[in-house]
Amino acid sequence: MTGRVHPLVYPLVYSLGYRTLCLPLGALAGAVLMLVLCLSAMNTRADFINLTGSETAANIAEIYVLEDRVKLVLEVYIGDLETFEELVPDDWMKDGAAERPTLEARMRHFSEHTMQVVTDSGEKLPARFDLVEPRARVDRKSAYAGMINPFTRQRVPGAPADKRVLYVEISYPFEQRPAALTFIPPQDDKGNALVNIGFIAYHKAVPIIDFRYLGAPARVVLDWDDPWYTRFDNPNLKRHHKSALMSFLYVEPYEVRHEILTRVKDLGEWMDLGLRGDEYIELDELEGLKQRIGEFLLQKNPVLIDGKAVRPILDRTNYVKVSLTGIKLVEIPERLEISTAIVGVIITYLTDGLPQQVTVDWELFTDQVQSVPATATDPAGPLPTFLTPDDNVHSWTNFLKNYTLPTVHEVTVQGSLGEMKLPLGTLTALLLLLPLGGLLVSRSRRGAPVKGIVVVAVLVSLGGVASYPYTQVSIARPAAVAGELGDEQSRALLQALLKNVYRAFDFRDEEDVYDKLALTVKGDLLAELYLQNRKSFAIKKAGGAQAKIKSVEIQQAQAKRLDSGALGYAITGRWTALGSVGHWGHTHMRKNLYDAVVIVEAINGRWKITDLELLEERRIDPNAPVTIEPEVE
Repeated sequence: MTGRVHPLVYPLVYSLGYRTLCLPLGALAGAVLMLVLCLSAMNTRADFINLTGSETAANIAEIYVLEDRVKLVLEVYIGDLETFEELVPDDWMKDGAAERPTLEARMRHFSEHTMQVVTDSGEKLPARFDLVEPRARVDRKSAYAGMINPFTRQRVPGAPADKRVLYVEISYPFEQRPAALTFIPPQDDKGNALVNIGFIAYHKAVPIIDFRYLGAPARVVLDWDDPWYTRFDNPNLKRHHKSALMSFLYVEPYEVRHEILTRVKDLGEWMDLGLRGDEYIELDELEGLKQRIGEFLLQKNPVLIDGKAVRPILDRTNYVKVSLTGIKLVEIPERLEISTAIVGVIITYLTDGLPQQVTVDWELFTDQVQSVPATATDPAGPLPTFLTPDDNVHSWTNFLKNYTLPTVHEVTVQGSLGEMKLPLGTLTALLLLLPLGGLLVSRSRRGAPVKGIVVVAVLVSLGGVASYPYTQVSIARPAAVAGELGDEQSRALLQALLKNVYRAFDFRDEEDVYDKLALTVKGDLLAELYLQNRKSFAIKKAGGAQAKIKSVEIQQAQAKRLDSGALGYAITGRWTALGSVGHWGHTHMRKNLYDAVVIVEAINGRWKITDLELLEERRIDPNAPVTIEPEVE
């Protein structure tokens, strides 16, 4: 291609306050300068996790196979601009733009040599320039960046430190739907990749793969009737959610949940969808279809708990999408393609505790779906399997040993106020001195000798004093002599009460929740705490499902005796509560940090929370340690 720039080196020169790129020679210097001047402090975030590290590659390509074209979205790292020189606009050039080929010629060279999209017949699809602009790299964070991949034994790379990229959108139009396409990255004469490219590919709205490296030609076979079954020839290029139909059985204390993921297209094999068209679910059809699907699945796949049928409860039905990190809810209603729309249904069965056996008689198969992934998850973790028409009963058996069913216990006053020490030897001496004193007085009045009694009394007194350090016995401090509560006792009392409060929400029936809360919370505060907890631990990504609290950690607690005269304390405390909820094979975590003043009082020999002033509540990273700020005196 004529007009190519000289091979360049890209040393970075950093100026105070912002980064400036210095190119020693070449026509691209002006383009990069324009890129630097146009970029501002932009910060976009995404939540991708991948062990390959490809989502943090220097260059990123997003490929979308649509009805009439292939759409390519590129993020070009500034250090690799020479490889993609055809994409830099003329008006960004400092000099030499007049000698460059036309945009049409550059795009022809780009589609034939740089980023090629080739049909099975060997036709190289032409490229059309849609958009170019300077941007900041999308922050596709990798939780494993810098760590060793256990499969490859290589360190997972992180994203380049310099976040500036050239953002480009390109279309490769076609007139007839190709049966297959091959994507070829920039290569040298020996077929080696010239630059590092991480890529993701979609067929319509369906992700075909997770993020992977595009280091060699990659051929994809397109299923236009059902994009879910579009596949790359390379078995390493695949997505984590391969199946269109999945069953999840969650066995937890006090409830069993059967959760189903299914495509609307497959549901059409078993029920009348009741839609106006054959291609799309219109906005005004979403809610009605969702209700019909929930009611249909409520009658299918019967569940037995300990050999008995239990009344199923339709918990929720949601439209979902398969994302790079798992299942995500469709939060904003939108027109959906029937072939790609997925519905998640949750059916709940209430139990008295943890059952011994649960079975699901799976009934739903199609000509294409003859194997359904099924996972049973209990407190010990998940156990995956597959269901087939010949082996369609999914069975879970309770093999948990030494498992303690979580419950709520009253917190008694006795034993919670700390300890006091009694000098048994000294007290015994005092008890002995009482009759000796009486005897001494009596004999003195009668004029009888008292010398022997005095000697005995002196010896007993000396023995009581001498035994004081050695005969002390610790006993629980009685409520009648309760004083200030130490920090250790304050932490223990707050821990016990809060654990009871959070544990009460493990019960599904609202009446049971209130009954359990009443063991720890005074009546006037019940409703307030109930609503506060429901709000704090409703996880939006899980469709508003309630996270169950797994642990409560008291960071600080100081108690002050109430002035009312009654036995009670105002405990100023800080604590964290870690909750989780599992849906459709994915676990959502939530950790909240609280600062509050908790009023506790002794009522009928039991501690109860009678008031609570929430000073601060904030969500924190579940994996981050909580730092305790020192008190300022």
